[in-house]
Amino acid sequence: MIVDAIAVLLGGALLLRFWMQAIRVRPPSSVAQFTFQLSDWLVRPLRRIVPGVGGYDWASLIGAFVIVLAATSVMFLAGWPAQLVLLAAVQRFLEWILYGFMALLVIEAIFSWVNPHAPLAPFVRALNEPLLRPIRRVVPLVGNLDLSLLVAIILLQIAQLLLGVAFSGH
Repeated sequence: MIVDAIAVLLGGALLLRFWMQAIRVRPPSSVAQFTFQLSDWLVRPLRRIVPGVGGYDWASLIGAFVIVLAATSVMFLAGWPAQLVLLAAVQRFLEWILYGFMALLVIEAIFSWVNPHAPLAPFVRALNEPLLRPIRRVVPLVGNLDLSLLVAIILLQIAQLLLGVAFSGH
């Protein structure tokens, strides 16, 4: 459980780092310090092997997968075949990505209700914008209420269900 909590924290920081750089969002200094200090020990050596290509920080994304794989390798020690451990790691990695997006959407919803002018609110909105922009083109405002956050969370939950079905072999 402790290993999993540490893995989620590190993996989340690496995925956030990848997403911030992929969509070109400059984080507030406190978020940048936290993210980079938590993940530099893994990203810097990986960058020597896997440079950024196409404007993407592949070292951060691969680093997140390495963390997932390391946390999932406990199953290998429990006697699982290596192929199943790798499949479980891929599933878990994709789940982390979906949960990360859901968490960002929930945080944006909370900011919009509690304090839309909070210092981190514009940063969270910028992180969510690539997800919400296509939905906002399709889903109109209802009485001045933006339902795109709700639609995005539902779509992410559907993706999560499909992911579970795909990896369960049904």
